[in-house]
Amino acid sequence: MDSAGLFSEELRVFELHRQEWSRSHPGQFVAIQGDAVAEGFFSTYTDALKAGLKRFGVRNEFLVKQVWMTEPVYCVS
Repeated sequence: MDSAGLFSEELRVFELHRQEWSRSHPGQFVAIQGDAVAEGFFSTYTDALKAGLKRFGVRNEFLVKQVWMTEPVYCVS
C-alpha cells in the first residue's frame, strides 16, 4: 500500500466516532484496524498497543490514536 492510503480507513472510522468518543473517552487511546476497533479504550498508548496486538496480531498493521476533539499542537524551539 502506498503511504497516501496508509491508515486511511482507520482514520475515517476515527473521524466517524470522534465526537462520541471525545465525550465518553477524552484523552484515552483506541486501536483500530480497517473498520474494526479493539475492545475498550485505554489510559496509555502501551495498553492500547497491547490490545491491538492481541486483537489484530503482530503481522497486521493497525492504528493507535489518542481521542481528542481537536488535535494538540506542540511547539518546539
